Amino acid sequence: MNGATMEVGAVAAMRYVKDGIKAARLVMQHTGHTLLVGEQASAFAISMGLPGPTNLSSSESVQKWSKWKENRCQPNFWKNIVPVDSCGPYHPKGIAELGKGTCSSANLMAAAESRSSHIGLHNHDTISMAVIDKEGHIAVGTSTNGATYKIPGRVGDGPIAGSSSYADDEVGACGATGDGDIMMRFLPCYQVVESMRLGTEPKLAAQDAIKRIARKFPDFVGAVFAINKNGLHAGACHGWTFQYSVRSPEMEDVEVFTVFP
Repeated sequence: MNGATMEVGAVAAMRYVKDGIKAARLVMQHTGHTLLVGEQASAFAISMGLPGPTNLSSSESVQKWSKWKENRCQPNFWKNIVPVDSCGPYHPKGIAELGKGTCSSANLMAAAESRSSHIGLHNHDTISMAVIDKEGHIAVGTSTNGATYKIPGRVGDGPIAGSSSYADDEVGACGATGDGDIMMRFLPCYQVVESMRLGTEPKLAAQDAIKRIARKFPDFVGAVFAINKNGLHAGACHGWTFQYSVRSPEMEDVEVFTVFP
């Protein structure tokens, strides 16, 4: 995302092309679109000169997938389906009951509260970055392989402007990581930047965005960092200890900041 022009480029569910963030930038630079997905996103990236199609599986990932299959595809992201303890095919649980409109809020929240058990430090790989150049222009980018054991076709918060990252030269920027399926419902980075626009300091803006999510999903896992146009930065998290790194021209090396829930 270009914080000067508010242009955004993104790709999602893009297979066989390694450089997702480069493909996203090509979307921003060479199309009037914001988001390309699936096989056509891959075809676009390759047509624009990125290497592919490439087999992106590794021996480690294949082994991990095989063990998951042997464990009857557990854990996974399905819910309210049968059969539960298998690799499918799945069907909605209680089809006859779905049309009656009798689902209690207690049951809904029980399902929601168990949702983030699949998300942790070792099963996703989001990188979100904000950069301010010497002229004060701000850019952000987010790249991720998604969530381990995700349902094929799933799109997380990575390519969603305002969720995984957001930038505005007039205000500052934000980046996020965690349970993207939950976080994208709240657009936390848009919230952070808009809070800073109203005069809130980065630390309070970040904490406010995280608290808004935690009030609805107490067990969610996630974090954001916030930086204003003057370079003042902070982070906030829920469900884990979060670290982010900072480098500025006057610093000799990268400095790592630790944020506690």
